[in-house]
Amino acid sequence: MNMIHNIKLFKPYWIILLATLVLGSCKVTENYKSPTNMVDLRLFRDVDTTDSLNIGELSWKEFFRDTLLQHLIEEGIQNNPDMKIALDRIKQAQANFRQSNAAFFPTMNVNANGPVVRSSNLNNTFSLYQLYGSASWEADIWGKLRNTKRAALAALLESEAYKRAVQTQLVANITTYYFALMAYDAQLNVTQKTVENRKLDVEIMNKLKESDVVTGAAVVQSEANRYSVEVTIPDLKQTIRVFENTLSILLGRSPGIIARDSLNHQQGWSRLQTGVPLQLLANRPDVQQAEYQLRYYFELSKVAKTYFYPTLTITAEGGLANGNLSKLFDPVSWFGYVLAGIVQPVFNHGQNIQRLNVAKAQEEESLETFRKTLLNAGLEVSNALSNYQSATEKLKIREQQIHYLQKSVEYTEELLKYSAHTNYTDVLTSEQSLLAAQLNSVSDKVQQLQAVIALYRSLGGGWR
Repeated sequence: MNMIHNIKLFKPYWIILLATLVLGSCKVTENYKSPTNMVDLRLFRDVDTTDSLNIGELSWKEFFRDTLLQHLIEEGIQNNPDMKIALDRIKQAQANFRQSNAAFFPTMNVNANGPVVRSSNLNNTFSLYQLYGSASWEADIWGKLRNTKRAALAALLESEAYKRAVQTQLVANITTYYFALMAYDAQLNVTQKTVENRKLDVEIMNKLKESDVVTGAAVVQSEANRYSVEVTIPDLKQTIRVFENTLSILLGRSPGIIARDSLNHQQGWSRLQTGVPLQLLANRPDVQQAEYQLRYYFELSKVAKTYFYPTLTITAEGGLANGNLSKLFDPVSWFGYVLAGIVQPVFNHGQNIQRLNVAKAQEEESLETFRKTLLNAGLEVSNALSNYQSATEKLKIREQQIHYLQKSVEYTEELLKYSAHTNYTDVLTSEQSLLAAQLNSVSDKVQQLQAVIALYRSLGGGWR
């Protein structure tokens, strides 16, 4: 049995009605606007400048001149597990964005079936062979697909900002551990030299005892003084080993030795420009990430609104149908039709209202998260500047302290030889004070360097 279906096309008044609906529809959605008014010019404490120069805009190769450190940073960017995870997130977001683009095109299917046995009663049956295709397309009148695409784009940009945020933190962590290792090297060097000096003290005390200048108690105290310093060396070596292992993991390699320079070779920075707070929006990846998240939920809230409006769907189907398989490709077997349908939601168990309320709450939450991220960025910049100034002041004072403690050690050692009013306890006290000051001087230097690292990262430096 041959089945002939004529193709039913839209009549002109349907086209006119559709055009009128599109052109006359109210504007359900609106474009996103960045909330730049949140950036307070006083976001940085005790910093009042209109200078746009900003160390955060320098690449890490420009900012950190130590070539060994540069090699480590480059290795970390290439091999760090967190960086690879961030790249995988970008791939996921790219796939979602590509899918959101595909939503603008019709969905298409190809079907083939037969024989199909149809029966109106036990004595009336026939077979039907079919080969046909179908397509369905949703007209984006209210911007649901458009805003979904924008949300997917915001998610993609957020994943890219997340990757940059991971890199800025990675650069800061590698540099911090690198400087810390050099600091422990310096402290180990100071301690080992101090032990050698204490050995000389023991020899001197023995000679003075032989000359009846000091008693045996002074000799014993000098021996104890030597070992009290020497006992700290294993802990310093262990700390160095732990820091090397930790830095190796950051680099994506097995624990091992880290090549590094000397702390004394590290040069300071002449000017640490912070720029203006508005630059945080362009420089800090976590601020960018927070804003892209805000934009994502902004777009989703607009998508939620579109569910309250009618949906126009156009469906088309065409192909071949015939009861005789040998005649399936005859001209009379062709059929096709196009249908348009409008669905207006009336009652959907409150899902549309629930969807909109959730989307609005998420948008408000992301707005507060964005504000919090900005405030935290200002806090980090302010703290880093304060730490740098504090460490710089301490270094100047510490230099004077060490100078006079060195003289104190020299004077007490000389007095011990020639004055009966001086005993080894005076020497011991001055030597211990000098060692503590020398070790603290190293800590002050590292504090200054780490404050610079923190300032560079807090201004968004490290991802360029």
